[in-house]
Amino acid sequence: MSESPVTVPVCYRHPSRETYVRCVRCDRPICPDCMRAASVGHQCPECVAEGRRTQRPARTAFGGSAAGREGYVTKALIGLNVIVALIGLALSGADSLLGGGLFTDAGQLQQIGGVIGPSITDVNGRTFIGAFPQSGDVYTGITDGAYYRLITAMFIHYGLIHLLLNMWALWVLGRNLEAVLGPVRFLSLYLLAGLGGNVACYLFSPDSLSAGASTSIFGLFAAFFIILRKLKRDTSAVIGILVVNLVLTFAVSSISIAGHLGGLVTGAIVGVILAYAPQAKRALIQAAGCGAVLLALAAATALQVAALS
Repeated sequence: MSESPVTVPVCYRHPSRETYVRCVRCDRPICPDCMRAASVGHQCPECVAEGRRTQRPARTAFGGSAAGREGYVTKALIGLNVIVALIGLALSGADSLLGGGLFTDAGQLQQIGGVIGPSITDVNGRTFIGAFPQSGDVYTGITDGAYYRLITAMFIHYGLIHLLLNMWALWVLGRNLEAVLGPVRFLSLYLLAGLGGNVACYLFSPDSLSAGASTSIFGLFAAFFIILRKLKRDTSAVIGILVVNLVLTFAVSSISIAGHLGGLVTGAIVGVILAYAPQAKRALIQAAGCGAVLLALAAATALQVAALS
């Protein structure tokens, strides 16, 4: 009786390649180009892809995506602030790098230059947050319907030093918060805190010119403190830096007290919502809480517009 010839197994994806290695999941022969290292042995590309589809993505302690560890949102926000500054610099010239004047010789609030762009003329005592012109030198304020300025204000700065200080703080705080909250929750915190600070400016200083990412930064400080408390981490460093910034807020006359405190309070509220939402239906509760904050800010703005109009 003759023995049957021994057949050497070949890779299921590359039939011309002999191999004695098999996928630990489906037992198909795989060549070195098709091997994917597993905890035990090797897997084929199809089994690896199937495992990724059925595996739940990693989440942070607060329900966010693990992609926040890369800091993409923080980097994008810094890039956006720098781009706006470069646009403003192109509009206003190199002399504006150190900022412009806030008052006329008579002491009346009239214009501001800086990296934010060309001069903003105060018309009839209305509020001007944001800096890009709509037609010539006429700038509509929030009371006139330019509600977008409540958003654009957090991306506009009064000179290079103002920009650099805020971007340094965003780089330090943003990466840590984005890593634990995830990109979406961190961006929501940043925008709501900035909006809260700008709405506070409009409520308590409706005739002032104010701009800068400081409203968002103060909100990040508050949320960072709350997150650290929730994680049972040391908060002494955050408290120290925050106290120094609060002292400067009240000591320096050109700093918007309403903007900083408004951002701080809003950031604290959003931080509590994100950190202490119960795990059951956590994402829904976090979204609803942030939505409620947004509606409250919109209602406060609408009431102030009605009162000033």
